[in-house]
Amino acid sequence: MISKGTGCCECCMSYFFDYETTKTLVIQNKGVGFAFRCIQLLVLVYVVGYVCIVQKAYQDTDSVISTVTTKVKGYALINMSDLDHRFWDAPDSVIPPQGDHSFFVLTNIIVTPHQTQSRCPELPNPSTICTDDSHCTEGKQDPRGSGIQTGLCVNYSDTVQTCEVLSWCPLEVDTNLPEHAVLGAAEDFTVLIKNSVTYPKFDVHRRNIMPYINSSYLRKCEFNFTTDPDCPIFRLKHMVSEAGEDFQTMAVKGGILGILIDWSCDLDWWARKCYPKYSFRRLDNKNSDNNVAPGYNFRFARYYLNPDGVETRTLMKGYGIRFEVIVFGIAGKFSIVPTIVNLGAALSFLSLVPAVSDWFMLTFVRKRDFYSKYKTTYLRDDDSTESMAMSTSYGTQ
Repeated sequence: MISKGTGCCECCMSYFFDYETTKTLVIQNKGVGFAFRCIQLLVLVYVVGYVCIVQKAYQDTDSVISTVTTKVKGYALINMSDLDHRFWDAPDSVIPPQGDHSFFVLTNIIVTPHQTQSRCPELPNPSTICTDDSHCTEGKQDPRGSGIQTGLCVNYSDTVQTCEVLSWCPLEVDTNLPEHAVLGAAEDFTVLIKNSVTYPKFDVHRRNIMPYINSSYLRKCEFNFTTDPDCPIFRLKHMVSEAGEDFQTMAVKGGILGILIDWSCDLDWWARKCYPKYSFRRLDNKNSDNNVAPGYNFRFARYYLNPDGVETRTLMKGYGIRFEVIVFGIAGKFSIVPTIVNLGAALSFLSLVPAVSDWFMLTFVRKRDFYSKYKTTYLRDDDSTESMAMSTSYGTQ
């Protein structure tokens, strides 16, 4: 008598040593055959159309390495009570003169002239208004204040008293921002952008200043998408306009504008056909529902000695547009290795078509039991192959 455990063990061993071979079953059914060929066609369209043509899987790729320098030119004449008909040019309004992939153009300012280090009343706010000296703490430093408190409560105006501070006096009052940009004429400034790129893997070097461009051409050209797309000189107003913004509106409180240079190239063609593609976009937030601290501004000062030998400065809170030059791109070139790898991976999808068709036949077809009967056949080692003569044949699926 054979125990139950021994029988199970022999059964498992017999399944373990089974060998399965692929078997081709020809089904002469127009509907099934049409579906099978349609799936094969879709796979081929994906392989040839999308993988090979759109994705260019036959190419090896490399990312761009870039360097950028800029030079701004222009001038403006402004009329302010503190700056009587002053002439401003690029050195006055471009801060700093040199930047790494960026430059800033001053468009609006609040000027506080003739500041000296002395004592003066703090600007009124809930933490600085006082009625006597007990409300002020000597030596107190408020990072959001204007200086170090002296401990005295002094008159700020006829009706308001504030704590006295040691600071640069008179203090800056930045609440009265000009409604119209003081340096609105900066819209006619121009910038020369010199951009050199390298694809180290392919040893390809390109510049946005084309070989045919000479100095006489640079003195008269200006970038235009239609008439002059190769000129590397851009007018600020036109760049802001291409980003969908109005220069004069943006100049009041400032902002950040992106100059995007796309160096995506197909090096299977002549490398000299690799040209930059320019686009412009505003990068800072301009959401009317979230307008806390809008625009772009910073403070800077110019120092000098007055006739009495006292150190004096003119403080400026500058508003303006910061231009960020963003260079990106990928170059592709034919290579046999990615071609074999990607094409083999894509064509492997073809092997899934028979499996999908078999699953469909075994699951949804009305004669699925009949199909299943002829799809699987068991052959013992002592059976003769002649006993299997039927309408099925063995081969490669």
